[in-house]
Amino acid sequence: MKILAIDTSGKTASVAISDGARMLWEKTVFTKLTHSQVILPMVESALEETGLDYPDIDCIAIANGPGSYTGLRIGVGAVKGICMGAPNIKAAGVSTLLALAYNCIGFEGRILAVMRARPKIIYAAAFECSGGKIFRMSDDRVCSEEEFFSQIEHCDHIMLVGDCAEEIKAGRFADADNVRTAPLNCVLQRASSLCLAVEDDPTLMCSADELAVSYLQATKAEKDKAHRDE
Repeated sequence: MKILAIDTSGKTASVAISDGARMLWEKTVFTKLTHSQVILPMVESALEETGLDYPDIDCIAIANGPGSYTGLRIGVGAVKGICMGAPNIKAAGVSTLLALAYNCIGFEGRILAVMRARPKIIYAAAFECSGGKIFRMSDDRVCSEEEFFSQIEHCDHIMLVGDCAEEIKAGRFADADNVRTAPLNCVLQRASSLCLAVEDDPTLMCSADELAVSYLQATKAEKDKAHRDE
């Protein structure tokens, strides 16, 4: 199965193409340009450099949240637009936190995927990695750091991954030898991890119409509407 993967959920923009167990192409950029400016040109480069076209793609995977509201909307909108022009392509929405866990697929132990939502509040989920397989231990959630980490059982080997992993390691686990952060090339979102997630779980695939963003918390527009309705 050929998978085109796109991640616009955070500070990086990332695109990858896989064909079964082979990763054909991947590029991840940290740029001052907006995701809307860079993501489709990156997709076109990926297709051109691999000699593929949209009819060759079986599935387009997208990180559908949590993450940057604007980035998520751009990414999901791009996938829906591509699928509209190529209706035979399936879509797949993958949790950003699950994809971050797949960044650490070679690790043996507990993986804690953490992203900063706002000061002292994180998006977080716990996973177990064993034998090259990822097992979900908790649902994706938005909560305080204290609430999340107070519910994590002791584990001999813990990997922190995500945009606030280093901050949390330095502050909360500075003296904990059993806790470390993912390597520099794996700590932020990578589209190749979306490919791995979909290969492991094809039930993530859906139609473009079924593809939706998972914000985990109300957007500003929703908060404003709720305030007006009070």
